[in-house]
Amino acid sequence: MRSGSVTFEDIMTNGESLGDAVSAAAGEFAEAGIATPEVDALLLAAHVLGVGRGELAARLVSDFAWSGPQREQFWGLVGRRSRREPLQHITGEAGFRQLVLAVGPGAFVPRPETELLVQMVVDAVMASGQPSPRVIDLGTGSGAIALAVATEAPHAQVWAVEKSSEALEWACRNNETNGNPVTLLQGDLADSVTLVGDVAGTFDVVVSNPPYIPDEAVPRDTEVRLYDPALALYGGPDGLDAVRVLAHVARDLVAPGGLLAIEHGELQGADVRQILTQAGWRPVSTHPDLTTRDRYTTGVWPS
Repeated sequence: MRSGSVTFEDIMTNGESLGDAVSAAAGEFAEAGIATPEVDALLLAAHVLGVGRGELAARLVSDFAWSGPQREQFWGLVGRRSRREPLQHITGEAGFRQLVLAVGPGAFVPRPETELLVQMVVDAVMASGQPSPRVIDLGTGSGAIALAVATEAPHAQVWAVEKSSEALEWACRNNETNGNPVTLLQGDLADSVTLVGDVAGTFDVVVSNPPYIPDEAVPRDTEVRLYDPALALYGGPDGLDAVRVLAHVARDLVAPGGLLAIEHGELQGADVRQILTQAGWRPVSTHPDLTTRDRYTTGVWPS
């Protein structure tokens, strides 16, 4: 491994500084095509040392002497990341809004863009005026959306549905860590009305980040293509099979005036609006993410 004049062999045999190791790792990540090489190198160093970013920054500018085993562990993790294993799988966690979630193989790694979808749901819950509003997250994966809503709107009753047994294990783990604020149900999103039973027709918000990549499309990111579960990625020939199901299932889940909020691909806004409109949702609107790309579509079920 090499970055400038500092090599892996230098660091291991001569005890080079933590800062040199982080710089060398960042160089390896840049060569591997990783989009955030410096950030990833810092996060791996913090993980190995068991410290936060602030403490790591202090150690980087001090005479901190890390041990041989720590250096060896760090470079082992650097090798995994250089092969494009997701950083979150390596550290076992992913930050999402106010939460730190346990993640790993079998569950979709939550993305920053989904945080804005959560904000839409929290805003709707807060504006509902209900003393105990009900929210359901369909296809919850690791539980990210459901748990974020339950954390930020603690007066809400939150349900979550997940088909994959592997993903549901991560969701259960995260739910337990956060005090079990979410009612977790296993099943296909198409069966959600049956799964929730008597509370069908009483939800204020239905939210979903469904699979929306067309079956024949190839994800650009190596981490997504090789490590995210196919069940969470691919949504039929045009990527919108799950959206079609959501448009109809959500009608039987929400109360009159209830909101449906869906994340989708940046070029799918017009098609999602058409699907929701044809299913009877009014009004229907598409909203941009922080990069101004169309990313979310909402619909309201008429009162």
